[in-house]
Amino acid sequence: MTAGGPVELPGLEPAWSRWITVPDADGEKHRWHVLDNGVADPAGTLLCVHGNPTWSYLWRRMVAAAPPGWRVVAPDQLGMGWSDRPGAPRTLAQRVADLRHLTAALGVTGPVVTVAHDWGGIISLGWALEHRRDVRGVVLTNTAVAMPEGDLGPALIRLAHAPGVRTAVTVSSSVFVRGATALSWPPLPREIRRAYAQPYPSPARRRAVGEFVADIPFRPGHPSRPAQEAIAEGIRTLDVPALLLWGPRDPVFGEKYLADLRQRLPQAAVHRYEGASHLLPEDAPGYAEAVATWVTDTFAAPDHADAGSRGTSAEPARPWAALAARSDDDSPAVVETGGGSVTWARLARRVADLASGLAAAGVGPGDRVALLLEPSADLTAAVYATWRAGAVIVVADKGLGLRGMRRALRGATPDHVLGSTAGLAAARAMGLPGTRTVVGPASARLRRVLGAEHDLASLEALGRSSAAPTEAPPDSDCAVVFTSGATGPAKGVVYTQRQVGAQLELVRAAYRLTPDDSLVAAFAPFSVLGPGLGIASSVPDIDVTAPGTLTAAKLADAAAAVDATVVFAAPAALRRVAATTAGLTGEQRSALRRIRLLMSAGAPVPTPLLRILRETFPRAEAHTPYGMTEALPVTDVSLDDIEVAGPGNGVCVGRPVPGVEVRVSPLSSSGAADGPLTGSADVLGEVCVRGPHVKDRYDVLWATERADSRDRGWHRTGDVGHLDGEGRLWIEGRLAHVISTADGPVTPVGPEQRIERLDAVSAAAVVGVGPEGAQVVVAVVVPRAGDGQRRRRLRVGAGATRLTVAPVELADRIRAAAGTRLAAVLETTALPVDIRHQSKVDRAALARRATRTLSGTPVRWATRNGGTP
Repeated sequence: MTAGGPVELPGLEPAWSRWITVPDADGEKHRWHVLDNGVADPAGTLLCVHGNPTWSYLWRRMVAAAPPGWRVVAPDQLGMGWSDRPGAPRTLAQRVADLRHLTAALGVTGPVVTVAHDWGGIISLGWALEHRRDVRGVVLTNTAVAMPEGDLGPALIRLAHAPGVRTAVTVSSSVFVRGATALSWPPLPREIRRAYAQPYPSPARRRAVGEFVADIPFRPGHPSRPAQEAIAEGIRTLDVPALLLWGPRDPVFGEKYLADLRQRLPQAAVHRYEGASHLLPEDAPGYAEAVATWVTDTFAAPDHADAGSRGTSAEPARPWAALAARSDDDSPAVVETGGGSVTWARLARRVADLASGLAAAGVGPGDRVALLLEPSADLTAAVYATWRAGAVIVVADKGLGLRGMRRALRGATPDHVLGSTAGLAAARAMGLPGTRTVVGPASARLRRVLGAEHDLASLEALGRSSAAPTEAPPDSDCAVVFTSGATGPAKGVVYTQRQVGAQLELVRAAYRLTPDDSLVAAFAPFSVLGPGLGIASSVPDIDVTAPGTLTAAKLADAAAAVDATVVFAAPAALRRVAATTAGLTGEQRSALRRIRLLMSAGAPVPTPLLRILRETFPRAEAHTPYGMTEALPVTDVSLDDIEVAGPGNGVCVGRPVPGVEVRVSPLSSSGAADGPLTGSADVLGEVCVRGPHVKDRYDVLWATERADSRDRGWHRTGDVGHLDGEGRLWIEGRLAHVISTADGPVTPVGPEQRIERLDAVSAAAVVGVGPEGAQVVVAVVVPRAGDGQRRRRLRVGAGATRLTVAPVELADRIRAAAGTRLAAVLETTALPVDIRHQSKVDRAALARRATRTLSGTPVRWATRNGGTP
């Protein structure tokens, strides 16, 4: 290895390296190594600053992905990488000055966007504060500028900072250097780890690594503390666009440092790369394209910020408007599973008092309130009171599991937590921030243990003597609702009051709901919306996040409690209802005969199931609205409509509901949805929707939202399908599950449906095996139970199920039925499905297992985590 510069490193072009000698503030000259793409007369410059113990190699992807016409400059800080080793340690103020002298020598002038990681963050911000006229934006990745109140600093860095440890791990050995790359997730390839270690082969070359650690101002009186505090406070006045890119698995800079930065830079857009750790530019390679897109949007096409805007009405409906309209009604509004009920008048009064109490207790407009309650009258009152107070509900159901809920809720950074004793115990286990309010009985000792400052009853009492809160603007946020996580990490979906009001109006109009109707909500998203729709509601005695626990008897009892005319239930719940109808009493059957409208959503609803349910709900018109957390409903179809449409390639989900537009973005031969939106018939593409009730944005997922809404005003659903000649939409699968064969894209649902029509098959999934662009199609089937056998069709979760090669006779029949060429047919006893809906097959898990089965060894075809969303 040559000591003079980088040699044969993956992803690093030799032409990018340059050396420049620059005098520092004392006149001492130092030779710097810099990566520079050499753009002359640039539109702007990206100034990339690394931390400790990395070097400019960290920014190789940023140099490669530079926005058109932009220069990228990424120096090795003095003492680091291939730059000179000064004779004395550098303080924070000196490093800011060093960067100032370097950029002057390089001729860097505005506009400049700084990009930084780790301890390069505060150095870059110090430079930005000195160059306000030139700076047009800042990008930060996993860094910190201050220690939040009560924080002692990152534990790993404090350990390395200890005098007895620092020299041993940072200078005398390569532990610190190699430990930094060991934090990466997924693990970095060996050649990348070696590249980071290349400039640091000896204690002499690593001396600045230890000096950098020693310069962290953990304690008052540290020489760099004044500069650190000045920069931390100064950036509050840095009124330029900002982008925060974060790896949530970082053991060094955790969520509290991201929260601190967001508080200091409230204008910042944020994107969390789920699964990424400390070394974000490695863990999330797509960061570079995200930065380039952000720069282009911000400086070349600033009007893109309005891409997600919707049409607005002069008098938008408020989510609580229907509840307020029935404030004098003494009939039941909500009936609880235990038999208790609350009237419309009592609920309206309670919501008003709680809203005033919340405001008096410090819940302000825009504050986020995490709700950890089971469906109940308390939950319903809390939701509408939070909205009336101008605050934002944060909802992540327990179907995500404790780990998934922790990731989701901590990412949403709630200001307050409102929950049952079990909910607050879970909040404590998850380490959620925010004040605590307990719902239900709790002793003084238990309240202290849970950290509860308030209870719901005392807030209600406080509200009776407090002023009503000012009504929030209609376009203010009112909800962050998390997706199910069935097809990837759960995403926070942000709605405004206008959009929730529009959704309620749309549902009411589409299904002709009147105050004479009443609802049984056995589907989590609808469990609190009855009052917003102006209809009485009841939740069956089940866990709404476990739809398979619903029985016909429990559904009938809930229907009888409110004389229900409408039922909304998930497909898994309806399968269980159909299987348990035989045990109904006469009164229970009568309650179900009053149902006029049966709705099911969340996953495809099999037509045979709807036909069977006719016997259970003889007067009901069965509808299966299509939609998602981001927009529900989008289209609607009845059983009669499905039968008129007949079989096709995919699931017929009907026509758009009034006020909603549907288009598709055509798929390329590689399976990418990159074509212009079209409403033409029989064009396969990603389904895109537009309407007044479509989500406002994804929360702290700037890059995902940018990709999702790149067509002005349209939401890309991630589903693929086509419109037919009658304007009906057919869903053929998820974009992530499209199989990219050498002959073009293959969607899974059509072949699965054709295979499942065989008497010998109970369930089927079609997946791709092999590298992108050359995948082959594999069918995984669950054979129908034979004599003396009992086979399961679906199983919650993705636990391992053994795959075996199907018998030749069965495989031949499946190949003949599939309608597409199959490379293999495998069989199993169960297909893994998601937890919330218990219906969505995990095709990604099956594809991995099919790969292992057919190859005999584990094979990973996917790219590393963090590609462009």
